[in-house]
Amino acid sequence: MDSFEINKIIAAVLLTALIIIGIGKFTDILFYVEKPKESAYKIEGLEVAANKVPSGSTEKKVAEIVDIKALLALGDLAHGQKVFKKCTACHQIAADGKNMIGPNLWSVIGRTAGSVNDYKYSKAMIAYGKEWTFEEMNSYLIKPQAYIKGTKMAFAGLRKEKDRASVILYMNSKSSSPKPLP
Repeated sequence: MDSFEINKIIAAVLLTALIIIGIGKFTDILFYVEKPKESAYKIEGLEVAANKVPSGSTEKKVAEIVDIKALLALGDLAHGQKVFKKCTACHQIAADGKNMIGPNLWSVIGRTAGSVNDYKYSKAMIAYGKEWTFEEMNSYLIKPQAYIKGTKMAFAGLRKEKDRASVILYMNSKSSSPKPLP
């Protein structure tokens, strides 16, 4: 087989690919379908912990009501230490620990969000400025990017309730004065 025949085969393959792509683009233009703004089917368990409700130019967060006592009853410290290993890629949890990619999480439960002096927080985290309670931490750990829009934390979140409860118990135990459980 000489190079002229190979060129004809390659040209035929490329032409076929271009025709298929062209037909797809042409049919997209010809049969335009507007996508719905809301999902037709609501799947339980995929709701975000904080839904944004527009009110003029400001946005308020509406948090899901969670029975924190029942949630924390699901967790245990040993499991929390195991799950927290995911967090150690970016965070340290030691009394004299240094900041890494994320701030040191020693005594984080009860601390104001964005308040570690020698760490550069995102503007969104500084503006958030609430105290990290058990409820706040639970909502945040479900999906940080959705709970505080604009946060630097690129963690996907902890979907399982037992994992979240265990990590919250573990973080609470790593403190000079752990907060009493609700």
